[in-house]
This record gives sequence, C-alpha cells and structure tokens, in this order.
Amino acid sequence: MSNIKSVVIMKGDQTGQELLDEALRVLDPNVIGFEIDFQTYDLSLENRRETNNQVVHEAAKAMKRTGFGIKAATITPEVTGDVGSPNAILRKEIDGKVIIRTGRRIPGVRPVAGIHSPISVVRMAVGDAYGAKEWREGEDLDEVAFRTEKIDRKTCRTVAEYSFRHAKKTNAKVFGGPKFTVSPVYEGMLKEEMDAASQRYPEVRYEPQLIDATYALLISNSGDPMVIPALNRDGDCLSDLVLQLFGSIAGSESILMSFDDDFNTQVVMAEAPHGTAPSLYGKNVANPMAMILASASLLTYFNEPKATAASRAIYEAVIEAVREGIRTSDLGGSSTTSDFTNEVIRKVQTKLEVWTTLQGF
Repeated sequence: MSNIKSVVIMKGDQTGQELLDEALRVLDPNVIGFEIDFQTYDLSLENRRETNNQVVHEAAKAMKRTGFGIKAATITPEVTGDVGSPNAILRKEIDGKVIIRTGRRIPGVRPVAGIHSPISVVRMAVGDAYGAKEWREGEDLDEVAFRTEKIDRKTCRTVAEYSFRHAKKTNAKVFGGPKFTVSPVYEGMLKEEMDAASQRYPEVRYEPQLIDATYALLISNSGDPMVIPALNRDGDCLSDLVLQLFGSIAGSESILMSFDDDFNTQVVMAEAPHGTAPSLYGKNVANPMAMILASASLLTYFNEPKATAASRAIYEAVIEAVREGIRTSDLGGSSTTSDFTNEVIRKVQTKLEVWTTLQGF
C-alpha cells in the first residue's frame, strides 16, 4: 500500500475485549500482508470512570483525524450519573449519521422462515428516542410520563441517500420505512426523503412499507436482497431481529459512518452488534465472527488494492470456516474462539498467497 493507514482501536470490556483481540490477530501484517498503524484507546468501564469519559472524547477526535476506528463492546452502566454509554459520545462527536448491519446466510445454519438473500438495515444513528428529553408529572395513578423526541431533515436525507446507494451497489431493493400514516409530520420526514431518493435513483427498486408491515413481511420473505431504511429506535430493534433470523447476532458486522455534504464517507467505525456477553467471559467459547467481519469491512474503506483483497480473503475465510464445520457453540459447533480465528488466519494467508502467485493469469 502506498500509505500506511491509521486505525483507532477502542478497547472494551469482558468478552468484547477478548473478541477485539481475536480480530486484531487477523489484521496482523503477517496475515494480511501490509502494515496498519493502530492507535489504541482504553474505553473499558474502569478507564472511562477514571478519566470521566475524557478517553472517549480523545478516541473520537482521533477517529476524525484518521477516518477509521474499530471498537470492542463496552459496558453501559445502568446507574444514573455514571459514565453512561460511550457509543452516544462517539456518534455525536464524529457526527455519525448511519449504522448499517447486514444479515446474510451462514452456511450450515438454517435461517428462520427460509430467508436466503441478504438484508441490510440502514439505521439512523442519532436522534429519535435516543437522547430524548424525558420527565414525569403528577403522582400515583395520575402520574404521566413525557418524552420529547426529534429527528432532522439532514439525517433523514443521509439515511435515504445511503440506502439507495447501497441498494444500487448490491442490486437490492429498498424496502420498508417508518409509520408515516400515524405520524405524518415526525416519521413522515424520513418517508419524504425516501420518496425523493427514489426519484434520484429510478433504477433501484423501491417498495415502501409501514414498519409494522415490514416486520410481518420479513418473516414471509425469502426472495430479493433488501435494504431497509429506519429511524433510530426502529432500526435498533429491526437489526437485532434480522441478524437473528439468519441464525446469530454474531454473524454480522456493525458499521457507523459520518459523511460530507456530498454523502461521501468521512469516518467509519466498525464493531460487533452484540454486547460484552459476561457469561462467556474467559471461557474461549464466544463467536468472533462479527468482530472479524467488522475488521474486514473496515478494510474496504481504505480504497487500496491490497486492503480490498485482504477484506475479501477474510470474508471468504470466515464463511468457508463455518461451512466446513469450524463453528462455535452458538452455531451448533464445538470449536473454541481461538480455534475459529486460527482457521480464518490460515485460510486468509493461503488465499492471499495463491492470488499473488496467480496475478497475470
């Protein structure tokens, strides 16, 4: 590669950190064939408390400089007044607009309802129910809870634009949408931007549905690949469902992106969609697929031939390993975490060596 890329590594908690370590093994230069400059920040709960979240702000600033980040799963304390969620800080500071998660077939794992084609959920990364102002008034049975939510036109347009671009790239249809009939002013803003994006991309199939119909139709759909734009809360719920429909929430990466005014990516942060899995901590049994795929996805944004080849090799190696029966317990196998990573590393090295040998044929 002509220039060494810098990637911000954000350490996490419990099994989340263990799986990050596995992904970094795959990104070793002896495996992928080129160097990456890793800049490490400790986002463990202990260090976030010790620094009063300053380390999270520093990691966000570093990502804005480098354009790339890989984050381990972290603990979000439930006690009011504690350090809270680092994800909320990171999304705000890098101006993250979109989170994309793609459910895809895992070989040897039977998907629910016979679903076969990939389904990408393009989730609004900010606003909506998250960070909303909440309060209560009254007492006893007369107590009433209120919440003030908001979304903005720019974020809605970004979600819609990216959805149609991604659908065009993957030959998918844009499907689903918000409950705009019940909420024409609030949720209707995303629907308006989806309709407008459809006019800009007439070659992309467009099948808008209300969010409740989207859930119902997912269970009965087994046909075309789909891209589903969604509000923040809807997308959070929907992406977990979609990944589980394919067999495991650990079977896909989660990508947070910020964009410039022309909707080109500026910052990309890759992570697993699952949490810290404390019950699996220290047992070497957790599924590292999502973190490994997250690292592979990040490489595609380097826009360098070697990185693109390494990304493809990692994706293929992960899928082939599962197909050949190298599976952790959540996928019905008996392989350990490190066994799975070892097999992926072996396959990646073989693929890249073969591809290099056959260049020019």
